[in-house]
Amino acid sequence: MYLSYFNLAEEPFSIAPDPRYLYMSRRHQEALAHLLYGVNAGGGFVLLTGEVGAGKTTVCRCLLEQIPESCDVAYIFNPKLTVEELLSTICAEFGIACPPGNKTVKVYIDCINAYLLDAHAKGRHTVLIIDEAQNLSTDVLEQLRLLTNLETNQRKLLQIILLGQPELAAMLAKPELRQLAQRIIARYHLGPLDKQEIAAYVQHRLGVSGAQRQLFPLALMGSLYRLSGGIPRIINVLCDRALLGTYAQSKEKVDRATLKQAAKEVFHNPAAQPRMVRPALAGLLLVVLAAALYQLVPQKPSQTKAEVKSAAAKPVAALPNVLVWPSTYPLSLSRKMAYTALFQTWGANNLGDGDACSQAETIGLRCMTTLGGLDELRQLNLPAVLLMQDQQGQKFYAALTKLDDSSATFAVGTETKTVALAALAQQWSGDYTLLWRIPPVASIPLRLGNRGADVKWLAKQLAQLDGKAAETSKDLVFDEAMMLQVKQFQLAQGLVPDGVVGPQTMMQLSSAADMNAPKLNRERKQGKK
Repeated sequence: MYLSYFNLAEEPFSIAPDPRYLYMSRRHQEALAHLLYGVNAGGGFVLLTGEVGAGKTTVCRCLLEQIPESCDVAYIFNPKLTVEELLSTICAEFGIACPPGNKTVKVYIDCINAYLLDAHAKGRHTVLIIDEAQNLSTDVLEQLRLLTNLETNQRKLLQIILLGQPELAAMLAKPELRQLAQRIIARYHLGPLDKQEIAAYVQHRLGVSGAQRQLFPLALMGSLYRLSGGIPRIINVLCDRALLGTYAQSKEKVDRATLKQAAKEVFHNPAAQPRMVRPALAGLLLVVLAAALYQLVPQKPSQTKAEVKSAAAKPVAALPNVLVWPSTYPLSLSRKMAYTALFQTWGANNLGDGDACSQAETIGLRCMTTLGGLDELRQLNLPAVLLMQDQQGQKFYAALTKLDDSSATFAVGTETKTVALAALAQQWSGDYTLLWRIPPVASIPLRLGNRGADVKWLAKQLAQLDGKAAETSKDLVFDEAMMLQVKQFQLAQGLVPDGVVGPQTMMQLSSAADMNAPKLNRERKQGKK
């Protein structure tokens, strides 16, 4: 009911696990990194636990969007099954053919093993994801362990990811499940948001839904944290109910009294409600329904009080939700003009007519072109050329030069335009190209046991990010301690924590420590967390 009142494109606080709304806190980044590591590892179990509503399923949906093409994935979200039912469901999810009417465990296992061997021969990885895994019985967990027995000399042929509430970890600590516990190659517990992250979480969801003004004052964030305990789902329910109450009262933004009333209704604790404070849920719904019915009746030109108040609440200079290519230039010039603007952010003003990326290497820069999301751009924190699409379906390029919690600034043609993040949600294809400074490294990747000038450069980057002085030893070795530093950096950056400095880790290390590089947000701190 309140979407049009607040000029929102969609519900900002829906509890559906939409990956677009996932706020990548440090914990969520690490959780996703563990899952990605598990997908690319050599088989076994990966465990992700967390309180109800912490965001486990949403992180998993985000994982599914990043699954490599070489992976075949089955996702089971209702695991209250017997051993036979589970095996039958696995066959159905992977499309494994079994004899009709089969009910025997052996036949199911034979069919699954044949499928895994065939997939391995084709160079494919097989991943089984089980949500709400705390509902699995001991017999079913033991059967899952037996499924991972099929292996080659290099890897197990089935990777299993278990998502569940904290009691799942307690289950796996039982003596009878110790063999399964020993096969867990990565585990992570997803905790609640910190108090400092609440404001960013709320603003992130409002921004994705198209909000053009601050609906939740910063002064309320402490109360919201105390009421929710930092659990994202509870935050969503509280904020949704608070917006409903704000709309029903024709207010411009949520106030403390409305948030307090929303909490009473969400937690349904009548004993805690003071006498004669504010209308209870029934009264609030009557007001909302009355307002909805009133809007159905044709009104005279004179506006209702609520409509006048709503109009007054709109900011005078609201950010546009659409990025438009200027009509003074043909769309065919958009690519050249976008790359010219990108090079200018690096202080290079003489982009020629040849390939932009080839020219970048002549001035010590390198291109990275890929498909990604908003959180990835925030993490890299470097200007980029984005492929956009206008309302007529025509594609054009624009240089993203600034990005904050609620807006994005572009160089479009010769103009600079700032738009709400809703423009990215509606127009951006996910395709982007950015520049980064080539480090003085002779060989990539760097790994355990390497030594020499390349390792000395790596040690310097890691020390700089950690605010420490770099070692001056002439013969530095990439040892276990340095590998742990690399893994910690990779986790913080949302990379697979394999401890190997490959091209992507190299790029992020170089960019994070490059104080002279242009940034999308100068206030954002990069590096280790």
